[in-house]
Amino acid sequence: MTTFTPAPGTSPVQGLHHVTVMASDPQRNLDFYALVLGQRLVKVTVNFDDPGTYHFYYGDQTGQPGTIMTHFPWPGAGRGERGNGEVVATAYSAPADSLDYWQERLAAHALTVTGGTRFGQPVLTFEDPDGTWVELVFEDGQTVQPWPASPVDAAHELRGFHSVTAWVRDTDAVRQLLVGQLGFTEVGSEPDAEGVRTRFRGSGDGVGLFVDAVERPGQPRGHFGAGSIHHVALRTRDDAEQEAYMTSLTGAGYRPTPVQDRQYFHSIYFREPNGVLFEIATDAPGFPDDEPVAELGKHLKLPAWFEPQRAQIEAHVPRIVSREYGVTIGQRDLGTAPDATAEPEVTPDDEGTGVQVFTAGRPLDDARVAMVLLHGRGGTARDILSLEQQFNLSAFTYLAPQAEGNTWYPLSFLAPVEQNQPHLDRALGTVDAVMGELAARGIPVERVVLGGFSQGACLALEYASRAQHKPGAVVAFSGGLITLDQDSAFPGTPVFMGVDPRDGHIPLTRFEETAAQLRARGASVDARVIPNLGHTINADELNAARAVMQEIAGAMG
Repeated sequence: MTTFTPAPGTSPVQGLHHVTVMASDPQRNLDFYALVLGQRLVKVTVNFDDPGTYHFYYGDQTGQPGTIMTHFPWPGAGRGERGNGEVVATAYSAPADSLDYWQERLAAHALTVTGGTRFGQPVLTFEDPDGTWVELVFEDGQTVQPWPASPVDAAHELRGFHSVTAWVRDTDAVRQLLVGQLGFTEVGSEPDAEGVRTRFRGSGDGVGLFVDAVERPGQPRGHFGAGSIHHVALRTRDDAEQEAYMTSLTGAGYRPTPVQDRQYFHSIYFREPNGVLFEIATDAPGFPDDEPVAELGKHLKLPAWFEPQRAQIEAHVPRIVSREYGVTIGQRDLGTAPDATAEPEVTPDDEGTGVQVFTAGRPLDDARVAMVLLHGRGGTARDILSLEQQFNLSAFTYLAPQAEGNTWYPLSFLAPVEQNQPHLDRALGTVDAVMGELAARGIPVERVVLGGFSQGACLALEYASRAQHKPGAVVAFSGGLITLDQDSAFPGTPVFMGVDPRDGHIPLTRFEETAAQLRARGASVDARVIPNLGHTINADELNAARAVMQEIAGAMG
């Protein structure tokens, strides 16, 4: 039986803080959540990892934790596919006697509604405009701060969240996290159309108390896109408790990110073994921190570090009309959004040989910054592309080309260059073709972070060393330069490198020679020798790489 022993400085997690979803059309999203569901738009800001994208927050009158639905609308984004490893539905609490009211209201808005019962309570399920499952659970739950201007009758207003539902391969992994690490209580299980549904309850006495996991062994994973739930955030009381949780989760192997300042709360992110992305967010400072309650949602609010770019940001974000407040925000006319679902087909050289490129993250045609990832010998593009989940930076599109036979060149990177030819030139040509494809899609090389592991790290460093136009940054996990006779300048290019001093594949002397040469040519090099790293990637390296990526994204303006 899984039991909870509080880590020093922690108490059991209260429940849900917020849910974050990817949307497509911002106006359509705004009209649905404000005018159909009657949620107050409490904040209009931008994605702090990509200031060219809105971040909408909906909730009760002040946006209390447990009521906050947030959306990143990426115009033109392709529709996601539900599957294992993600939260697939968010349920609101509705007054017990409001079932008829909501059935009629949803039908009046031409929504297809499915009814049912869950743990003895009536449930209605329907889709928002992007296909996200929204549910209403009818119960005698806690009230929240009502929004007097809501188009929903006051007696029937939604009361914040009831629960979220995750589809997983293994419920026990969720149990180990929620019960064993965070202090949830297991409520019980019941049959579900997809498998067995198990419910976990947070320790609070307000709204947003439940996380449900539906076990679906052998079923496919989800595919992220418009309508996909990016993550679910759980509540922590303050910064000190969040720090304590970060320590305990790190010790338990969950590899949480460093604390991220989200202006209205502070956040850490981590995934449980099924792949579901969780966040732990602080209650404070809250949404009235930078504008009065009466003004919430009426203005584009930016954090202090983006204020110098306000004019550029307002010109870039789409024009939206808040019918709730009668205000217009943003200036860009969307027009017709391009299809963002296709993978590029890249031709690496004059021989016309195509190379398979796998993609993840933000749809390519909607991105302004990219990361190209190069796998190691014996690895695959899909393997290294999984780092996208660790970086958790939604501004980026990620591309990973697949080497023929899973290797970029046949011998060690220290072998005489001619012994690795013509394979090395073809590999460099593949990287160049991916860069060219990105440039053709509107992402120039200076907005590309080029990264790799082991043989892929060596290739990334060599490509950057030889290229006339340097990538925006280079990340090399256990790698070194293949040649030391290049002389093109690196005009302040950020380079992160990490290696174990006893790595049998990357000699420490070559690692140090690489760092010294890149510095001599003008690069800004962060070269870390990490004892006991082995030939792998650790959390400190991922955090350093994330910082480099955020620097490139933040420089876009």
